[in-house]
Amino acid sequence: MNISKNSVATFHYILRDEQGNEMESSGDGEPSAYLHGASNIIPGLEAALEGKTAGDHVEVTLAPADAYGERLPEREQKVPVKHLLFNGKLRPGMVVQVNTQEGRHPVTVLKVGRHSATVDTNHPLAGQALTFVVDIVDVRAATQEEIDHGHAHGVGGHHH
Repeated sequence: MNISKNSVATFHYILRDEQGNEMESSGDGEPSAYLHGASNIIPGLEAALEGKTAGDHVEVTLAPADAYGERLPEREQKVPVKHLLFNGKLRPGMVVQVNTQEGRHPVTVLKVGRHSATVDTNHPLAGQALTFVVDIVDVRAATQEEIDHGHAHGVGGHHH
């Protein structure tokens, strides 16, 4: 079966930055699973996996626009420290979670004040070209429940 709309693909991946440094890998754990066509993964990677099948090896380098977007300077903002989730002492350079109306999002701390911090709300990988090395483990038809929920269930997917 080929990866297409409403199929669930399970895969192992390695993520590398522009310098070729490994930033993430699923090699030591369970493979990741996603529902194709539901915007569960970044657009450029989803497009690169379209039509592939179990056993395929895919290596793709994505421009920032097809990955986590360009860095936008206006996405720097001052927020009260009480809205940030972190352990230990808050320091510039840390990636922490911020509570928003849409849930938690990662932000990078730029400057720390007494009661507030200046954070960069761009995704930590925004503005970077990224290379994904993907080995597709399995492709199957999505269940109606997965289609209704908009994501894969089970191993590597979402657990309710």
